Amino acid sequence: MILAIDMGNSNIKIGVVKDPDNIIEERVTTSYNKSSLEYATDIMSVLSFHDIGKADFEGAIISSVVPPLTGIFASAVRKVLGLEPMIVSPDLKMDISLKRFKYPKGVGADLIVGAEAAYKHYQAPCIIINLGTATTVTAVDSKGDFRGGLILPGVMSGVKSLSGSTALLPEISLERPGRALSRDTEQCIRGGIVYGTAGAIDAVIDRMKAELDGTVTVIGLGGMARFILPYVKCDVIRDDALLMKGLLNLYKLNKE
Repeated sequence: MILAIDMGNSNIKIGVVKDPDNIIEERVTTSYNKSSLEYATDIMSVLSFHDIGKADFEGAIISSVVPPLTGIFASAVRKVLGLEPMIVSPDLKMDISLKRFKYPKGVGADLIVGAEAAYKHYQAPCIIINLGTATTVTAVDSKGDFRGGLILPGVMSGVKSLSGSTALLPEISLERPGRALSRDTEQCIRGGIVYGTAGAIDAVIDRMKAELDGTVTVIGLGGMARFILPYVKCDVIRDDALLMKGLLNLYKLNKE
């Protein structure tokens, strides 16, 4: 069993992973102001809540897109488990290859982990949609080459932009967008964000499929997935545990 950490700009996922079918995952808010001791307390709270002992872990791995917090969270892991966590980087051994990306060293840890899991657990070529702080759409071809992709503004970025910069537009939730021809302001914003993002994803996927060979598998995940994916027209397999599966696979490949 390993401790798997996925550090994003908005949330940090703390995972306890035994195998791809046995994953516990909880989220805490990403905060630049927390100390390693405070993050260690977060880890301990997750383990205590699920009645998991520290001695049960053989190792730990961290994927981070928040460089200032990577070392702090690694210190938190050492405090809790007494283990040195593995840090995801392009230098790790992996099943996929980054050689076709223009700057392999610049591929984000989250993109590596998602591509690794998609290639390992699904039929390639694969397209991975991650609806988080930003919306990323990336691809792995049938040979396991990471082909890059696109980055779109995150769903909540659009909501905050409209609500924050326009005095007369209200703050909204994204539940039930309703009609495309909306008849009140709140519904107009909700429909624009949800249908607009879903439509953009459909368009991007169509363009990517034209550049990939074979039948493409599309996998979706992320905090905003439940709002957007039901309105995407193409077939999408939702797998919110994808990154935890990728972290487990990378740990196994590099644990020696």
